[in-house]
Amino acid sequence: MAEVAQPRGGFMRLLTGLCLSAVASSFPAGQQPSGAAAPQNQPEISAQEEKPTFTTRVNLVMVPVVVRDKQGAVVAGLTKEQFRLFDKGKPQEISRFTVEKPGSRPAAARPVEDPLAAAEGVAAPVSEAVVAGRFIGYLFDDVHAGVDDLMRARDAAGRHIESQLKATDRAAIFTLSGRGTLDFTDDRGRLRDALARLAPHPIARSGGQTCPDISYYQADMVVNHHDPDAAAAAFAEVVNCQNLNPKQYPQDAKTAQTMAMVEAQRVLSAGQQETQVSLATLKDAVRRMSAMPGERVLVLVSPGFLTLAENQPDEFEVIDRALRANVVINVLNARGLYTTNIDASRVVVDPGAERTKQSMLRQSEIAQETLLAEIAADTGGVYFHNNNDLDEGFRQTAASPEIYYLLGFQPQNLKMDGSFHALKVALESKPGYTIEARHGYYAPAHPEDAAATARREVEDAVFSREEMSDLPVQLHTQFFKGPAGTATVTVLAHLDLKNMKFRKADGRSIDNVTVASVLFDRNGNYVDGVVKHLDFRFRDESLQYRLAQGVTVRMGLEAKPGSYAVRLVVRDTEGQLMSAVNGTVEIP
Repeated sequence: MAEVAQPRGGFMRLLTGLCLSAVASSFPAGQQPSGAAAPQNQPEISAQEEKPTFTTRVNLVMVPVVVRDKQGAVVAGLTKEQFRLFDKGKPQEISRFTVEKPGSRPAAARPVEDPLAAAEGVAAPVSEAVVAGRFIGYLFDDVHAGVDDLMRARDAAGRHIESQLKATDRAAIFTLSGRGTLDFTDDRGRLRDALARLAPHPIARSGGQTCPDISYYQADMVVNHHDPDAAAAAFAEVVNCQNLNPKQYPQDAKTAQTMAMVEAQRVLSAGQQETQVSLATLKDAVRRMSAMPGERVLVLVSPGFLTLAENQPDEFEVIDRALRANVVINVLNARGLYTTNIDASRVVVDPGAERTKQSMLRQSEIAQETLLAEIAADTGGVYFHNNNDLDEGFRQTAASPEIYYLLGFQPQNLKMDGSFHALKVALESKPGYTIEARHGYYAPAHPEDAAATARREVEDAVFSREEMSDLPVQLHTQFFKGPAGTATVTVLAHLDLKNMKFRKADGRSIDNVTVASVLFDRNGNYVDGVVKHLDFRFRDESLQYRLAQGVTVRMGLEAKPGSYAVRLVVRDTEGQLMSAVNGTVEIP
């Protein structure tokens, strides 16, 4: 897959820099209570040009869960108390529970009634924009798939995109070879063109039949496992296709053994190269998906491919990256319903060798299926296989459930050893229901420092669409038109401080708050962002006023005419609370 600029990278640099501007004053003009002014060297609300001091907290693990009844319909109306969550078999307390309805649109911009907004003279609010909220990446395995399977899958994907893509959906076309990719768009014409360019692109395999005709699986058995049956089958095939007579001519036996081993080593090297490239490209696709601000589904369309023991770390890294970024990988087996057989035109000379090749072919197909099933199951995805109705396959793998439940928990006594933690979700008193959920997560390999934890939490929240309300926040968006077709989008965040847990020190009530506001364009690309880090140091009389009135934070983002999604994230230090809200703005 071609290298794609990563929006998260720019935002992380923004977070790391934390070059922040201050709130103009502690109180709106004319509303500061008598005697509430703080000394000059200790303002009550200020900004700092230094990294915030955040208290490290245990990682919050989020588990999306879809529940279906016996007919396969999604079950609604379940409550937090009905779910049971286990980490390595140990029950966990569900500390966060939300019911998500994919495809719901963010609230439209509303008039700002805050006195700070009126004092700034911001323009009138604008109409609601249609922006991306769901991102579907179609990743076609053009490295391992044959032309017939790839074309059938391509045509079914085209029908799905034409009939099922919604106004708030964006689709991208990726390939394991990296050729002919298309980034996220809702342009049906460009998507059709990208699909039309799909074709098999094996990376290291030679075309045509070789002598001997050894599969990647058989080559692994010959070279790495020294399997005598696999070696004997290769030897017999060389004798047949080269018309050798090892019984009469001893030199022919040595020639056949050498040719078999040389070809096995060549096939093994080519297969390893294709697997490494395929896993690296899959990892890049997950990375690209993780940079999109909303629901993210990656549909892997593949006949499967073999991964050897040395490839397992790369496979685990793909799954780990998807789990950390909340990217679901749904898998569609491009072969559909198939039977195991070898080319019927081949002349069978050695029945024993033929039985060995048939057995290894079946074992290879099982291993390839296992890889696809593992990727889907371990990321909480769907695996569609043994079915030639690829239209139904894309409906299942690219569709959103009408409702899913988001369970969050904080692992207790978590060891920072990078180990895999198996998860299990169960329902109480609901027999016959099936549960679709991620199968686990990986513990961090080492503890994060406080600043890294804060940056990661804010970053993850910015690139999500989940709305959180630990700290009540009101979002208002307006804009100023500037010269040369530019505009400044004004984001006003009104913070309700009643839920904050202030720390008392030196006669002040102290807390630190990070406010991040980001614009994404209609296709989900990062456009601009602002981070403000606020230090609250309220006297007692000021605190009561602020608890009653709240605080308004003003931020400016630069944009050109167009439709944008606005994401606002607020995180405080003392209470370790977070809020996130969505909005839209359209600049004509």
